[in-house]
Amino acid sequence: MIDAHVHLENGPLSKDYVFEFIKSAQEKGIDHLQILDHTHRFFEFKEMYEDICQIPAQKEWFLKKQKNSIQEYIDLIEEVKKEPLPIQVTWGLEVCYKKEREAFLKKALQVYPFDFMVGSVHDVFDRLYDISAFSKELLWNQYQSKEIYAAYYQQLKSCIESDLFTQIGHPDVIKLYQIDPGYDLTPTYHELANLAKTHGVALEDNTGAYYRYRHPQIGLHPTLRKILLAKEVPILWASDAHVPQNVGRCYDRLKEAY
Repeated sequence: MIDAHVHLENGPLSKDYVFEFIKSAQEKGIDHLQILDHTHRFFEFKEMYEDICQIPAQKEWFLKKQKNSIQEYIDLIEEVKKEPLPIQVTWGLEVCYKKEREAFLKKALQVYPFDFMVGSVHDVFDRLYDISAFSKELLWNQYQSKEIYAAYYQQLKSCIESDLFTQIGHPDVIKLYQIDPGYDLTPTYHELANLAKTHGVALEDNTGAYYRYRHPQIGLHPTLRKILLAKEVPILWASDAHVPQNVGRCYDRLKEAY
């Protein structure tokens, strides 16, 4: 049993905080925990966010996220690895992928000794799509849903094709506000599955949108999940926990989907 996507984002980069996640995983029957953090936490990746920072509200949001040097994260990993651990713990990054920043990422990511690498798309048209304070005003009220969905999935396909990542984070989370895309996404789901198979990446079945945004679907859209299973694309269960108590959250419901 794996939780392939849990964040230290809301706490310190400390060994004690890591062990809170490990304890929670044990209590949930999880024996493999993949710990990561967003690239937006680390000063070394500031260049990647210049586009979204052209909008004042997003710049304010981003500057609050900038907290650490990535070396502090690497030091923490080395510290924890010296400890006897009751479960398997592996370490990675969640990268805010954009095609326009791919050259930067190819150079930056190769120097870090991570066990896995998650590629996720977090903005469309340089606008963050999931921030309650401003996303509807900046994005969803400014563009047609068809444009937003199409641009999101085009970036996601480029993310897979980049060969920079071992897994793709919350691949259909663009649905979080339950806004109709305005077109049939089934062909897109087939494209994603075929690309993932070709490029050897896993896709997450991520429960985050279910419990954080009250989306009625637990994890992946049932059609997308069915296509991935039929094509034998690797699927990783993930909670997207940002606090220890959310590790493995809603896995009981996710089991029902299988």
